[in-house]
Amino acid sequence: MKTDLLACDGGKPVRAAEFPLWPVFGETEERLLLEALRSGKWGGANRSKLPELEEKIAALHGAKHGITMVNGTLSLTVALKAAGVQPGDEVIMPSYTFIATATSALLFGAIPVFADVEPDTLLLDPERIERLVTPRTKAIVAVHIAGAPADMTRLKAIAVRHGLVLIEDSAQAIGAEWDGKPVGALGDIGSISFQSSKNLTAGEGGMLITNDDKLADAAWSLANVGRVRGGEWYQHERIGWNLRMTEFQAAVLLGQLTRLEEQLRHRERNAELLTQLLEEIEDIGVMRRGLLQTRHAYHLYMFRLAPELADR
Repeated sequence: MKTDLLACDGGKPVRAAEFPLWPVFGETEERLLLEALRSGKWGGANRSKLPELEEKIAALHGAKHGITMVNGTLSLTVALKAAGVQPGDEVIMPSYTFIATATSALLFGAIPVFADVEPDTLLLDPERIERLVTPRTKAIVAVHIAGAPADMTRLKAIAVRHGLVLIEDSAQAIGAEWDGKPVGALGDIGSISFQSSKNLTAGEGGMLITNDDKLADAAWSLANVGRVRGGEWYQHERIGWNLRMTEFQAAVLLGQLTRLEEQLRHRERNAELLTQLLEEIEDIGVMRRGLLQTRHAYHLYMFRLAPELADR
């Protein structure tokens, strides 16, 4: 796609070159896809590359368990159900997020309760949470919006104080770190998305990561038609779905993983430059980055326009 972007005053184009292709791929992805094709193991029940992917993604986030799924929306739903959230229970989440955070609860009758976000970070404001806790509250969903880690230190303290499950919506935040530790498994369980726009993508797909053995077993069962690990193939202990990822998606993601670290560094370099330039422009406010946000994934670059601009 060739794009000519004109300067605001209608002058010389500020960009006439093509934008870089996304996603980036090459011989590695092609080789791994052919291996999956020729293996004859294509579905999520005939696993060859999926275990390797789950192990690598879990290790990247300091987690014991990784459970691949069809997408990030349903992986959030599974996280809630694995944590014991029932229809009618309340789930506190930020008011500024993608719709899937809310629909993941609504899909089985849980009730989203929206807490406001900090205006200078757009992240869930810990100060707003405790006043929303009721006897029906069962979980908090922390969204690392745009790849910026939410305040996991304060959110974990609130969750522990009230006996709530803390779930991380890390759909946009693979590779991000809070206080030097990868987000995703800092709470009880975390959800990742591999949708087309994400920093690590297979076109579609999702994954849960956790250090909790019971949550991992429950999530695996819910995504595998109610089966139990180590049980018989037709041993179904609960109502579940078939939410398994395919071997083809796993192949693509294993290839994409080889590019992730350099891409994250590139995003950080670009964001640092953009921040420096935007800080010089009146009526534009860049997002505050806290000292404990030790790595920002920069899935998106967020900034604010002054309200007065709406009247111009």
